[in-house]
Amino acid sequence: MNTVLKPEASLRPMQAADLDAVSRIEPTIFPYPWTRGNFNDSLNSGHSCWVYECEGELLGYAVMMLVLDEAHLLNISIAAPWQGKGYGRTLLAHMMDTGRQHGALNMFLEVRPSNQAALSLYESMGFNEMAIRRGYYPAPDGREDAVLMGAAL
Repeated sequence: MNTVLKPEASLRPMQAADLDAVSRIEPTIFPYPWTRGNFNDSLNSGHSCWVYECEGELLGYAVMMLVLDEAHLLNISIAAPWQGKGYGRTLLAHMMDTGRQHGALNMFLEVRPSNQAALSLYESMGFNEMAIRRGYYPAPDGREDAVLMGAAL
């Protein structure tokens, strides 16, 4: 029997050379995407920035700010063709582990209440709703609230 091995996806720190690929994905999955400059600023600020790739193709990326004993997940994204396949869960678990390894006791994030897939993922990974941030996100009809979520690491 001939077995074809499935290529393995891997995580690695984001580099400036990744910004073009990240910037191509971001507007395809978000109506109000981060800019290349936002990602560049995160890299320059020393945020924990990661890419998830398979055979040179970018599947997703994440950006986390670490301050004292807290981790704030600023962006976590999986390219549209790869969504719903468990990559987001793996990337989130990696970011939680990274936060823990850097001494964070808790992780926080904001998510649109309209993003049911993300809310379900976060809840399944131990995040709980902590508060609502009114008018946090831009939206076609003005502003959309954010659900502030947190999890103990």
